Amino acid sequence: MTSKALNIWNVLKIVIALFMIFAGVQHFINANFFIPYVPSFLPLKMTIIYVSGLFEILVGLFLFTKKYASYGAIGTLVLLLLFLPIHIWDVITENPAIGSKQAALIRLPIQFLLIFIVWKIKKSISQNK
Repeated sequence: MTSKALNIWNVLKIVIALFMIFAGVQHFINANFFIPYVPSFLPLKMTIIYVSGLFEILVGLFLFTKKYASYGAIGTLVLLLLFLPIHIWDVITENPAIGSKQAALIRLPIQFLLIFIVWKIKKSISQNK
């Protein structure tokens, strides 16, 4: 892997880390916004929102560390995969939580792109150890 490619994945790692921290903080600042994203069959919706926000903040912070960056990437992948069914559901349901059918159709491929990027970041971290 070239140093240029390593720089790209390092920059993307920082972008993803900032995104995860920002998203996690939003779970605390605007928790009610996330209620439609929690499936109706799950209890303790606010607890789920706060816990997922906390995990988003933690994995984002881990991505900034050399020692725990790999855990941050794995944790981010797990979260993205856990949230994937919500985005798929948004595409097939009449009333998407994201707001509109068009937004859901745009968001789903973005979720797959994020999963790919974080997977590549994880590989980059592993190769640099």
